[in-house]
Amino acid sequence: MAEEIVARDLHKSFIVRDKMFGPRKQKTAVNRLTLSIPRGRVTGLLGLNGAGKTTTIKMISTLLRPTSGTVTVDGLDSVANARAVRGRLNLIAGGERMVYARMTGRENLHYFGRLYGVSTQLLRPRADELLDTVGLAEAADTLVERYSRGMTQRLAIARGLINDPAYLLLDEPTLGLDAPIARDLRRVIAKLVTEGKGILLTSHYLTEVEELCQHVYVIARGSHLVEGSPAVLTASAGLRRTVEVVVPRPDETIVGAASEFGERVGAPVTYLQRDDGSLVVSLSHTDDIAGPLVTAIVAAGGAVAGLTINNPSLEGAILALADATEPSPVRGGKTE
Repeated sequence: MAEEIVARDLHKSFIVRDKMFGPRKQKTAVNRLTLSIPRGRVTGLLGLNGAGKTTTIKMISTLLRPTSGTVTVDGLDSVANARAVRGRLNLIAGGERMVYARMTGRENLHYFGRLYGVSTQLLRPRADELLDTVGLAEAADTLVERYSRGMTQRLAIARGLINDPAYLLLDEPTLGLDAPIARDLRRVIAKLVTEGKGILLTSHYLTEVEELCQHVYVIARGSHLVEGSPAVLTASAGLRRTVEVVVPRPDETIVGAASEFGERVGAPVTYLQRDDGSLVVSLSHTDDIAGPLVTAIVAAGGAVAGLTINNPSLEGAILALADATEPSPVRGGKTE
């Protein structure tokens, strides 16, 4: 039996009204989405606002029943075996209160542990271990209403681990947190993967996705758009990378060689003369042309005092891929 979560042809639609007394219509939130979340890997789920990420997570976690399609967790169907599935996973949503403010941190973990059926013998040491893992051991017996936002979110992480789930679903886990706290949470997530947990992560902080995720699914309007590693996704968007070469003692031969190289690869070359007399040669291209450009400059008798490569970002790639799926504007009843 494969140890993974598999969502196959997952579909969710709702009946909505645009106005209080307006006509009802069907809205599709997730459209025949297929993805897998194996153990021992952080899997990313990305898309613009309204793409269907949270709805997908709620279906995987059994909080929403799919309109059609299936979710299996280690071979167990999430509808037919909902109770068993819930024991194998947990959900953490950033920006939402998922713990009780009138309880202490320790009391919260004991309470949720009992809800998950964790035995009393295991619950106390597990709660203590988790409080230490998320850096809340000294605040374990403090009421949560006195916690900072970062401390509350760290407690939510511990709550999500109290049943020792095989899979953790993280919906914007670092939303609104200060950078040091977010960094600490990323370290916890990375450690969980080394322990064999399967993690699904959604986040608007794409540097976080690039750091943690080995595989990413991108969805648009509820449908699968593209998948792969962050590096593969960035490359698939066809965005240009900019290469800047600093030439300390330029002359017409070097400039001519750089211009000829630009014409050969089909990209214009720009030049910036610095106050110290050096010249910055810049060129943008979808391919990795840094090496060939430097070779052309050196072959023309030039020296290289500096080289900068500005690669396209994952954020730019996601925006480009999402824009490519947008329908053409409609005017006068016709699609242009």
